[in-house]
Amino acid sequence: MLGSTDQVTSPESLVREHARFVFKVAYGVLRNGHDAEDVVQEVFLRVHRSGAKDVADARAWLARIAFRVAIDRLRKPQTAELGDLDLASSEPDAEHLALRREQVEKVQKLIAALPDELRYPLVLSAMEELNSRQIAEVLGISESAARGRIFRARQILKEKLSALMDGKP
Repeated sequence: MLGSTDQVTSPESLVREHARFVFKVAYGVLRNGHDAEDVVQEVFLRVHRSGAKDVADARAWLARIAFRVAIDRLRKPQTAELGDLDLASSEPDAEHLALRREQVEKVQKLIAALPDELRYPLVLSAMEELNSRQIAEVLGISESAARGRIFRARQILKEKLSALMDGKP
């Protein structure tokens, strides 16, 4: 079927190898675990129906499909509530876990407050570890625009995090 090498990959191994990655892309856009799971199913259904072969970069191709399906899902009217981030940890210190959850929530809110044109490239870069060429392909923009948007998003986050640390609203 599809693979990032010259080998033919079975649909099962494709799902096994890339399902978590596709989920993370969808979650980065939707910020809802249940919706992201639905997107994962839709992505692999589309891949199965297309019978695609000989894709040069499977991660970028799957990220593009996941991103588009997630965006389509955002455009539909929804009544679902925002999902929670699972911070399961083996650490027994409840105070540490609560502090960590609070920090993650603050960063998530700052990222969510970014305009879509900056948030999407940042999520694809930082969380999904796609390079600027892959991000450009997923978003349908130039590679230099992708790099510029990632840079601007990071600068905005840096400024806002600094302000939070200094106690400013």
